[in-house]
Amino acid sequence: MRIFVDMDEVMADTYGAHIEIYNAEYNGTLTSEKCQGNEVWKMVPEAHQKSVRKHATRRGFFRDLKPIEHSIAILEQIATKHEVYIASAAMQFPNSLEEKSNWLDEHFSFIPWKNRILCGHKHILKGDVLIDDRSYNLTNFDGRGILFTSPHNINTEGFERADTWIELGELFK
Repeated sequence: MRIFVDMDEVMADTYGAHIEIYNAEYNGTLTSEKCQGNEVWKMVPEAHQKSVRKHATRRGFFRDLKPIEHSIAILEQIATKHEVYIASAAMQFPNSLEEKSNWLDEHFSFIPWKNRILCGHKHILKGDVLIDDRSYNLTNFDGRGILFTSPHNINTEGFERADTWIELGELFK
């Protein structure tokens, strides 16, 4: 199978990074649990929303993300049996192109650079599976779409869902 995997909130914990940065800068007490069903920026005072929305434009934001639990080991197993491509909408944040590439080199070196697609729209991808945390990327994908659970999408319905990398590992044995 040809499997496309999104980076942010599937492989890399951008949601947690937003919370961590906000809490450090504003002496906040945000948690993922407090933000369930929303974007982080929507859960802070209006005076701080612009700052949170700009986190992703900062140099180093994408380079310093933590991998989602079990993503490295499970994706490495999946890649031994299937054709795996990383598909990330990196064009939205131009600084992220180099940072995401370097991050992948560090954490997912088993995915060769030729299997990394840093793009805009994902509906152009042609393959069997797309694993993404954004339902709008799955809607027009011509294949099996799997919504990877993230705090912001817990209320999204109508898609096959995987809550963890352990679950994904079971799907692609």
